Amino acid sequence: MDLVFEGIDTYAKVYLNDSLILEADNMFRNYTLSIKDLAKVGANKLRVHFTTPLNKHEYDVMKAPYQLPSGNETGAMQVSAYTRKAAYQFGWDWGPRFVTCGIWKPCYIRMWNDFKITNFYSQTISVANNLATLFFQFDLESDSTYIDPIVVEMMGLEFQIYVKEGINEVKFYHQIENPKLWYPNGYGEHHIYSSNLYLRNSSTFAEIHSTKVNFAIRTIEFVNEKDSIGTSFYFKVNGQPIFMKGANYIPQDLFLPRVTNEKTEQLLELVQQANMNMIRVWGGGIYESDFFYTQCDLRGILVWQDFMFANSMYPAAKEFHENVAAEIEDNVKRLRNHPCIALWCGNNEIEVAWHNWGWQKQYGYSTKDSTEIWENYKSIFHKLIPDKLKQLDPSRAYIPSSPQSNWGKPENFNHGAMHYWGVWHGKEPIESFKTNVGRFMVEYGFQSYPSFDGLMQSIAINKNENAVISRQDIASYYLYNSAMIHRDSAAFKNLQKSYIGDGLIDTEISNYFGEITSIEDWLEATQFVQGQALKTAIIAHRLKAPHCMGTLFWQLNDCWPGASWSILDYYQEQKKSYAEVEKWFSPTIAILEKNEASLDLTIHSDIAFAGIVSVDFNYEPTGERFKTMGIEFMLNALQTKRIWTLPLKKWKKKYNLSNVGVRVSIWDTEGFAVFTDYVRFRKLLIEEI
Repeated sequence: MDLVFEGIDTYAKVYLNDSLILEADNMFRNYTLSIKDLAKVGANKLRVHFTTPLNKHEYDVMKAPYQLPSGNETGAMQVSAYTRKAAYQFGWDWGPRFVTCGIWKPCYIRMWNDFKITNFYSQTISVANNLATLFFQFDLESDSTYIDPIVVEMMGLEFQIYVKEGINEVKFYHQIENPKLWYPNGYGEHHIYSSNLYLRNSSTFAEIHSTKVNFAIRTIEFVNEKDSIGTSFYFKVNGQPIFMKGANYIPQDLFLPRVTNEKTEQLLELVQQANMNMIRVWGGGIYESDFFYTQCDLRGILVWQDFMFANSMYPAAKEFHENVAAEIEDNVKRLRNHPCIALWCGNNEIEVAWHNWGWQKQYGYSTKDSTEIWENYKSIFHKLIPDKLKQLDPSRAYIPSSPQSNWGKPENFNHGAMHYWGVWHGKEPIESFKTNVGRFMVEYGFQSYPSFDGLMQSIAINKNENAVISRQDIASYYLYNSAMIHRDSAAFKNLQKSYIGDGLIDTEISNYFGEITSIEDWLEATQFVQGQALKTAIIAHRLKAPHCMGTLFWQLNDCWPGASWSILDYYQEQKKSYAEVEKWFSPTIAILEKNEASLDLTIHSDIAFAGIVSVDFNYEPTGERFKTMGIEFMLNALQTKRIWTLPLKKWKKKYNLSNVGVRVSIWDTEGFAVFTDYVRFRKLLIEEI
């Protein structure tokens, strides 16, 4: 009889019938407790007593010889580094500070007799000549020792094992002919095998226990090594180099029990629809639910999985390290059987912060302090975690931190994973995305606001029940005078959490639209500009393949209704930038570039593709089509080809080119349009958003 807590947030004492059975201290752990000796027939009393982390670690902070950096934590008493809890709940530049506690995942009693099978795990060893070789492993917990052997059967394979009381680790190999492989979104089927795993009596072959298991067949190779220009960073899936397209994912809510399977499924459906093949589960949030990863499996969405450490340094205490080790074991065992998991990453931005953000000077560390803090960092991310992974999931790659190189120096764009924040934090123009392209772009982005209607769902309005309030009244009295008053202010107390404020957004809006006075138009314009920023970056990254082999923008979603870098707001409504991402993440794209004297057409494809590109020129005032053409082409995977360059000199005499629109479409060999874009020669007006 087991009492299972899938998630306790974070510090709690658990009592059963007034007996203390657990002192929880980690939001990310699963606690399974045997309660058969304490449970009784009839009523049982279960009590969980919580302590807030803010009180729990006040003494630790006060007695520490130096303050540990906690990069994004707001509040005078910074305790998040001491707490194994979601870092974003202590405040971030896209979300407020809500330090929660409670039971945040299911808790239940699980009863079993004789046997319990847990931690099923499969690993594809090789796929060659239509034959897949797989390694399987599971834990078999038994309530007694058996003299006679027990037969294990799965997918026609049978073998005998001897079972002792307690946990038995069972390992075996199996081969499958003509395997159906698992491929990422856009590259093929995402096949999942499902089988029953049986335990049988060796004498009678009668079934004594069974469980259903799922697994997939796919190989994944991570290539991160020195090459002719620097350090590569890319993935091969089933032997094929894959250009990764996707986004960074944060938790869907500040209050996690509000996240439902329905919301998660809807979110990941939008990820798949937007032609993404990878998302990064960011290290300042949570290890997501089993349902989340299962949905990624079914949709072909690879997961770059951070461990939950971000923008901080951590204590050197033995107890803290032991807690981390247990957390790693719990979550790696839980997640390692998902084919979607592509990479383990130790943390978010800690190494780049330590070497480039001036922490040593900011916190006044001595040489001895800095050495101690850095050595402790290495003991966690360069030893403890990789050592655990060698035991639990040796086939998957691990990197200690992301990024691997800082965007401040031009030569760094030749080395490994990059978080490029020259646009936004560096206040560079959107055009800078074109010339700052690394080997794998893990973070970059541009802010926008939710729609007017989206904001109005979240702003409390006190009014007489029978009063009629116009949208403009709402904008004037509640957005301008309350929440939006912090635009371009260092306070940024409400909607705008970024220290950059809205100045950069306003600059880019004015480049497209001039001055905007309507709050509704301004909100829409922020989304339009964000879309142009992501379009510019994505095209630049894709055209630099294979120098660049991945583009994961910041960020996919929101945990609250405010200004952020997301393309889906808190209510999962699509911002205008979502459509731009969906378009420019299409497997095969056509890029029209208007230069001063010509119009250039370039085609790029992730996959081998043969088709036709059609180009239609339209003089918008009259609707006249004055040129139409179709060009056949063939591309290899990850190939870019300039299709034609068209001089514009003769057209300038006949047409006002500011009134010319061009539609470009790509058609496959069966006549289906796989990509369409319409480009106006003039800058768009606000009513055309």
